Amino acid sequence: MSNIVAFVEGYICLGGKLHKRSLYVDVKKGCIVDGREVKAYEIYNLHGQIIAPAFLELQTNGCAGFHFTNFETPESYQAQLNAISRYLVSTGVGSFWATLPTVSPKVFKQVLPFLKPQTFPNGAELLGAHCEGPWLNPAKKGAHDATLMQLPDSADANDIYGADNLRSCVKMVTLAPELAGSSKLISSLRQNLRMIVSIGHSQADYDTGIRALEIGASTLTHVFNAMEPFNHRSPGLAGLISSSQKPYYSIIADGIHLHPAVVSMAFRTNPERCILITDSVEMAGKPDGLYPGHAQVPHKQRKVGNKVTIEGTDTLIGSCISLDECVRNLVSYSGCSLAEAIRCVTENVANLMGIYDRGILAPGRRADLVILDTQGHVKGVWIKGQKVQ
Repeated sequence: MSNIVAFVEGYICLGGKLHKRSLYVDVKKGCIVDGREVKAYEIYNLHGQIIAPAFLELQTNGCAGFHFTNFETPESYQAQLNAISRYLVSTGVGSFWATLPTVSPKVFKQVLPFLKPQTFPNGAELLGAHCEGPWLNPAKKGAHDATLMQLPDSADANDIYGADNLRSCVKMVTLAPELAGSSKLISSLRQNLRMIVSIGHSQADYDTGIRALEIGASTLTHVFNAMEPFNHRSPGLAGLISSSQKPYYSIIADGIHLHPAVVSMAFRTNPERCILITDSVEMAGKPDGLYPGHAQVPHKQRKVGNKVTIEGTDTLIGSCISLDECVRNLVSYSGCSLAEAIRCVTENVANLMGIYDRGILAPGRRADLVILDTQGHVKGVWIKGQKVQ
């Protein structure tokens, strides 16, 4: 029996386009191989379906009933991570970064050791943590707890996250660039730790955003949300997506956080820098209803469809959308091709995060794959060349 499987009679998704060609995978090594060097292989007939890199989820606060800030015991936390991994892979996600919102240093230090890069059986791989806070502007707090927010010039990253966690777990930080000490912090995170620094939850103007990009920030967190509104005379941070710096930027394509026309405009501005995120919370994958709070939101939470708000208010906490639904929504909202939308959850994310072993269908990369029908519905997932059961 050959170690090589050839995925044939379908389309591979590469560079925002669909290509009618076969894909060859060494299932023993778990990687994509050059078909020209293959002599014997088994056939997997795609029957006209699409094969793409398994999706990369850059921002999820939780799902499947669990929020990443909710720590009880090491055993229960690890079990919940495993459940989240299984849920995410069912939506086409092969790898993810766990997002921690603004919480106390105690909670950061308690939780981060469990969010080191790790694998799970038959599930998506955890690649580390995205810390969204605590250096955010209270005026743009969204559902974050403003009482826990800090100024960069008075709160050292090692003291907030823990020195070991900062080096082994934290892969991305979102901060507000107008805060005192933010320039020094951005430079330190980027130059000393090679951290991805994102701009968000901010009142910064366009020029402040430009300066942040020049000293090391490279992306914007859920653009248009939790920042100053775009104005034709004062574009704010949202205006950066068309700047010569060409930052990456994430959007929540759930039709709730952004109007579909704004989603389309954001995507069309720079399709090679646009990233789709869910910003999901723990109610994702759960029935509608009223749910308890946690370390981020000490209030009851109301879920109606994909929308979650603090009970009794209109404050959005996050979304309950899945990443495959975001892909289909982008196609619907913008009229882009399915392949263009898929690039926003694969290649663009890999390029931002400096992940060179997955996210693109190329020889030598990991065979983390998702098979989709022509409408973008998940039909199967492979992790390192093995089909997820």
